[in-house]
Amino acid sequence: MAEVTDDLPNNKAGSTLENGTEPDSSGIDPLSSGTDGEEELIATILASSPGGARASSTGSTTALMGSLKLEDDTDTKDLFITVDDPQKHTFKVDAYVTYRVFTRTTRGNYDNSEYSVRRRYQDFLWLRQKLAESQPTHLVPPLPEKHSMRMDRFSSEFLQTRQKALNQFLERIAEHPVLSFNESFKVFLTAKAWELTAHRKQGSGIISRVGSSLKTTSSTYLLKNRDPEFTIMHEYIQTFGDKLGSVERISGRVLQEETDYAADLDTYGPVFRLWANSEVELSDDLINIADAVEGCAKATKNSVETQDSTCIPTLKEYILYAEAVKDVLKRRDYFQLEHELAADELSRKKNEREQIKISDQAYSFGAFIGKDPVDVKEEKSTRVESQIEKLQRQVEYLSDKTECANADLKADMDRWHKHKRKDVKQVLVDIAEQQTKKYEQSLAAWESVITSLRNGRGDDSTLELSNLVPGVLSQPESDVVFETNSASKSTSAEADDALDMGSDDLDIEAELERELEQIE
Repeated sequence: MAEVTDDLPNNKAGSTLENGTEPDSSGIDPLSSGTDGEEELIATILASSPGGARASSTGSTTALMGSLKLEDDTDTKDLFITVDDPQKHTFKVDAYVTYRVFTRTTRGNYDNSEYSVRRRYQDFLWLRQKLAESQPTHLVPPLPEKHSMRMDRFSSEFLQTRQKALNQFLERIAEHPVLSFNESFKVFLTAKAWELTAHRKQGSGIISRVGSSLKTTSSTYLLKNRDPEFTIMHEYIQTFGDKLGSVERISGRVLQEETDYAADLDTYGPVFRLWANSEVELSDDLINIADAVEGCAKATKNSVETQDSTCIPTLKEYILYAEAVKDVLKRRDYFQLEHELAADELSRKKNEREQIKISDQAYSFGAFIGKDPVDVKEEKSTRVESQIEKLQRQVEYLSDKTECANADLKADMDRWHKHKRKDVKQVLVDIAEQQTKKYEQSLAAWESVITSLRNGRGDDSTLELSNLVPGVLSQPESDVVFETNSASKSTSAEADDALDMGSDDLDIEAELERELEQIE
């Protein structure tokens, strides 16, 4: 297996760069950082970081800087990874799932162009820990949560969701200009099962990881003067995580309510079908309503499944991303705290040097034991000067280390914001499209019911007319009109007779009243 430490060709006369371009006439490699001294300094900083020896094995500084220059060029992508084929492995006391990780690459530091290995979730977790240890100033993509509160961890829905999330995790690493050259990443993609097990046993213990975590956590509170840019970054990521967490929680409740609603609809539709069996005249209408209810239930289920498999995982990923950004900010703060402490110590030693210059060593401990005060003063001055020189080198080194951490974090955050805008927009589009589709299907189902009921109401009015006027449907139109006119005329005559009879009764009553008045 080829090592990842193969350097790009040196920029000498007649040499050709790895991307196929010729060196320019100035004798400066366009993919390099500029000077050998700068490269050595950066390599020293990487080597001194946690897991320094492992960090230095991720490839030469020139190769990493070259990849940084070419990261935006999609034609230079040379590492393609696919995660698929989840398989369950069951034992007497344990059960787990492995996924096939298929890799295609054209990189020269890989022995073959294709690799196919099987990895379980614990292997992915080991990879992320190694990347965070060896590249502490870079943003390592988060892994999906190990368990789900809504799905069984061996169900097909959960395995498909987990497979997509793991595939996204490896793709993000493969697209990163630094993490993709990490030796642990190469081991993960190419090593056999027993080789990967041997590498995992060589990792740092949990005590060292806990100690490192405590140091980085405390640095946030001990830091005196954090750069305003990173203060704004910390406040933004805190707000982003809180808001996205609220959206994810509310979305989960909404999906649960929609799931319960779909379950109620599943029991609601059959009620109309059973009712239709005992109502012959209404059976068609009741069956149409049952079909509409079942259509609404199906549309709701499809909406829940789509959001549960596409939208919710993306929200959870970026919630975990917010925590990952906070961790990198803490490590950056730790590097700055180291620089501040070294600078404070350097300032203290310089003040001590000035005090020695103006002090009288006649009452010092050295003079008390018989030494010449001049010699004592000279010894102290020499010792302090030596300490100042070491502290100056340390301050310069830590300053460069902090600057490198700042640059790494800024570059990763720019890349993260680009992915975030794309992914969040896609989530919003998916939610809007799915909601539109659900309501369109529900609307179409109920509109078909309304149309059916209206058509049925016209038939019923015709039947009622035929019952009131027997034979009306079998008579010609002219006969119907004639009979209708005759009926109208007879009805008018009967009304006139009734009016005449009413007037005669009024006359009789008037005569009786007059006779009674005469008698009185």
